[in-house]
Amino acid sequence: MTARLRRAPTRLASAGLPLLAVLILPAGVEGRQPQSTEATPAGKGAYNLFRPKPPELMRDMSTDRPDQTESPYTVDPGHFQVELDFVHATFDRAPGAGGAPRLVAWSVAPLNVKLGLLNRVDLQFVIDTYAGVRVEDPTAARTDRASGLGNVATRLKVNFWGNDGGRTAFGMMAFVRWPLPASGLRNGRTEAGLIFPFAVSVAEGWGVGAMTELDLLASPAGGYDTQLVNSVTVGHSLTERLGMYVEVLAAGGFQRGSRWLAQLDVGWTYALRDTIQFDCGSNFGLTASAPTARPFAGLSLRF
Repeated sequence: MTARLRRAPTRLASAGLPLLAVLILPAGVEGRQPQSTEATPAGKGAYNLFRPKPPELMRDMSTDRPDQTESPYTVDPGHFQVELDFVHATFDRAPGAGGAPRLVAWSVAPLNVKLGLLNRVDLQFVIDTYAGVRVEDPTAARTDRASGLGNVATRLKVNFWGNDGGRTAFGMMAFVRWPLPASGLRNGRTEAGLIFPFAVSVAEGWGVGAMTELDLLASPAGGYDTQLVNSVTVGHSLTERLGMYVEVLAAGGFQRGSRWLAQLDVGWTYALRDTIQFDCGSNFGLTASAPTARPFAGLSLRF
């Protein structure tokens, strides 16, 4: 969901938080198929949070999950959408530690609640409802544990073009992570970022999404560090309801000593109906600084 990849390795689990995903594929499969380029129905832009768009004018459902590349499409005004993981886990193994996990993190039912404000604007609340982490230090023969409420963030997405038709779409999303009291899961400081998602339909049943993200993250030494995240995702509809995607993501900071990390992500989606989509998959680390694996399974619902 999540803002997804923010701080290696634990921030990875909260990054789209979610991080975070979209492909331009047929309705009900990963992301959505761009609609007709016909003119937008008269008065469509007049709908808002208090004047919901009628069902017959609503767009195909588009999600910011399950891949980490965010979607440029917004939720229709006056409607809301819930995207969540049933559960996800992050495993990171320490080199030379006999294969024992260095870090195991998990989150139960983290969710992203989206509310359509205007035809091109939606508001999102991303909540790590219950998270846990266990860090093993083989050298010190010590294990640290923490659990409870994770991070909470607010995101605002604006679509610049492509929301209602066309082969391409582009948008911007700003997010702020709340400065909740510090704990073993939270740093207790405000963090923020800007995300620029792009999507294009390249062939029948094939779509490509790309994202550039710039984050302002709290530094353990005080002050703030910047982090750049880039990703590209390619999806294909295997059947009318079943789809899959493959994604590559890279992230790193500009400060001295920052370590870049890279991931390869694979996942599947299944549309039970036009407003219900299941998904599952895993993210795999390609560099030593990235967590070894992050399996997940989740659900998206539109109301």
